[in-house]
Amino acid sequence: MLEVGAKAPEFTLQDQDGKMHSLSDYRGQKVILYFYPKDNTAGCTKQACGFAERYPQIQEKGAVVLGVSKDSVKSHKNFEEKYSLPFTLLSDPDHEVLEAYGAWGEKKNYGKVSKGTIRTTYLIDEEGVVIKAMGKVKAADNPQQMLETL
Repeated sequence: MLEVGAKAPEFTLQDQDGKMHSLSDYRGQKVILYFYPKDNTAGCTKQACGFAERYPQIQEKGAVVLGVSKDSVKSHKNFEEKYSLPFTLLSDPDHEVLEAYGAWGEKKNYGKVSKGTIRTTYLIDEEGVVIKAMGKVKAADNPQQMLETL
């Protein structure tokens, strides 16, 4: 996981509409960058809808939300439409960005160890520096925690 004060690694990924987004596109704004395991699953839906509900207040504080998972662009589009998500979902099928941000690794689920996405959220400042890093976040609580952090 990245440390507070670290420069956030640059990336370019496709969003739910097939448009390319780079972290550097958001210079001058705060970015809530959150990594989640899978579209349309209970926890991930709670987290996404929580960010959607708070999005107007997040924007008022000069921030944007970017959600990243290894799901496809098409999966992200379905997820966005189903829940009317007002923010960008980025597709990282090769989990390069997930790995760069320490959000990919070994997980235990019911005693079984597997590799996958570790739910992780970062707040990145206007200059691209990590100012808050949260690992193993609780999906339902995370959006409110990030709003309070802003």
